[in-house]
Amino acid sequence: MVNRVWWRDITYVPTAEGWLYLATVQDLFSRRIVGWALGENLEAELVCEAFEQAMQTRGSVGSVG
Repeated sequence: MVNRVWWRDITYVPTAEGWLYLATVQDLFSRRIVGWALGENLEAELVCEAFEQAMQTRGSVGSVG
């Protein structure tokens, strides 16, 4: 079911100006990225931004719709 389980991941991307960190939230049913955030620091705020974007995009985990 959609929005039943979300998975999150953090990876880093090399750029000419240094590392960027990418946090993603994926809906495992549809395999779509439902939230993401880029940042220069690997801090909790990065993951929170990705999760907040996912909530705005899809609503809460476990909701049907």
